[in-house]
Amino acid sequence: MCGIFAAYQVPDIKAFKPKALEYSKRIRHRGPDWSGNVVANNTILCHERLAIVGVDSGAQPIQSEDGRYILTVNGEIYNHIQLRSQLKDYKFQTMSDCEVIIPLVEKYGVDAPKYLDGMFAWVLYDKQTDRIVAARDPIGVTTMYMGRSSKNPKTLFFASELKCLVDECDEITAFPPGKVFDSNTGKTTRFFKPDWWDEDRVPHGDADYMAIRHTLEASVRKRLMAEVPFGVLLSGGLDSSLVASIAARETAKAIHETANTEDLTGVDDEGHLRLSTGYSKLHSYAIGLPGAPDLKAAKKVADFIGTIHHEHHFTLQEGFDALKDVIYHLETYDVTTIRASVPMYLLSRKIKAQGVKMVLSGEGSDEIFGGYLYFASAPNAEEFHKECVKRVKNLNLADCLRANKSTMAWGLEARVPFLDRSFLNLCMNIDPKYKMIDEKAGKIEKYILRKAFDTTDEPGAKPYLPKEILWRQKEQFSDGVGYSWIDGLKDLAEKQVSDEQMKHPKPEWGADIPHTKEAYFYRVMFDELFPSKAAASTVMRWIPKAEWGCAEDPSGRYAKIHEASVADNN
Repeated sequence: MCGIFAAYQVPDIKAFKPKALEYSKRIRHRGPDWSGNVVANNTILCHERLAIVGVDSGAQPIQSEDGRYILTVNGEIYNHIQLRSQLKDYKFQTMSDCEVIIPLVEKYGVDAPKYLDGMFAWVLYDKQTDRIVAARDPIGVTTMYMGRSSKNPKTLFFASELKCLVDECDEITAFPPGKVFDSNTGKTTRFFKPDWWDEDRVPHGDADYMAIRHTLEASVRKRLMAEVPFGVLLSGGLDSSLVASIAARETAKAIHETANTEDLTGVDDEGHLRLSTGYSKLHSYAIGLPGAPDLKAAKKVADFIGTIHHEHHFTLQEGFDALKDVIYHLETYDVTTIRASVPMYLLSRKIKAQGVKMVLSGEGSDEIFGGYLYFASAPNAEEFHKECVKRVKNLNLADCLRANKSTMAWGLEARVPFLDRSFLNLCMNIDPKYKMIDEKAGKIEKYILRKAFDTTDEPGAKPYLPKEILWRQKEQFSDGVGYSWIDGLKDLAEKQVSDEQMKHPKPEWGADIPHTKEAYFYRVMFDELFPSKAAASTVMRWIPKAEWGCAEDPSGRYAKIHEASVADNN
């Protein structure tokens, strides 16, 4: 991934260019490898590059041979090999997987994103017609914001992160996932229209275990497309452990090409993974406070699947010291997101220091399968499914935002196999009755995902995971790094925020009032970093589902069925 910034129809582009370069520099952490910019008419496109595919020839912004089209992209296009073979009339200028976007827009216009399999946020400028087309991937794995200024209503701004826009824009929105903007119409329209997007439609598909297994395997295989060292984030929970297990298998059997050849990296037409990283054995990474539950589980998984494992520790004080930096990079004051992001942010720095530029991560599974423990209180299958759809739709403002920004703070790219379009279409169309948590029947959370990778009844089959990991209870990342992490954050906030402050929230917060001292503490830090209403308007806070008995505190330990339930221990 990378960082992008674009300004369209700027009144005085020559005078604005130094500002544009300064704004782009604010996200250089996302792309430390190279910086580029192109000015055409009254528009400027900037790019901060993190080179993972097309390392030698993929610098951006990318221009078509005739110079008409200029493209800046943050993302990865996994089906670029297939698309290149279909777009033979276009003369490619680079080996970048992202260049296929230019001929797709040339051929299909605003329908171009429909043909892309990947995670992306891009802005394409047609200087012949003075037209901007911008799009974001279906679920919002890749971040992007869009801004406007009342001083110059015709000017549009796009950026990977909020911090690029706050000085220019008094109206900022998170660019909606699965949509494409066209300056010719001024409209943002939806290109991602799966049947499961309708929350009121209850699917009736079977839980086909082998289909689930094979589709997730294919998803992981795609995301191993890289020309640089990569690894996996391994918390020891079900989701990251499955991704790591599949990745270890796929890496071992991949066809390795000589690095820096003219061979394209990715999955070829025969479904084979082609790599040029020089890696034949997978590296895995875990973090936690000393003695954390996740560290023990992660080590067990790593030993079982045979990765080169790296275990890192942090102290409570190191976590506290990182809070303001984390909020600066996350651009949110949501309690759940911040709690989980600090360890991920610290781990990402350790990983980048070891020369790794890309990791796979397990986000999305809990939303797809109803894996959070509060789903056990769903009144029926219909409501269970409706909540799943809502959670998937909000991923761009929650777990995807966390995974993207926590890692990209250090120029590390996170890829999320569970949010593959094919995997989503399969699993979101399964009848929710198969996903329901039923303790009496022995069906714990994500039962069908666990069964899909249970090889117990397959003679001679190599297990994907140890049994105790495959059937380990859901542990939220912010809990699994050590229970004292969240307890420590609460204690810290208690010391920083007075009862008097809680009684008198700031008038500018309006109805968005923090209900805990921890939430108040984070909101104050956010306001210091981003003191504009436009910035705060982009934030979504996690709201408990009280009617399901969901606790105000988002920690999984507040769910009654958690094995280390706070309620049981008080």
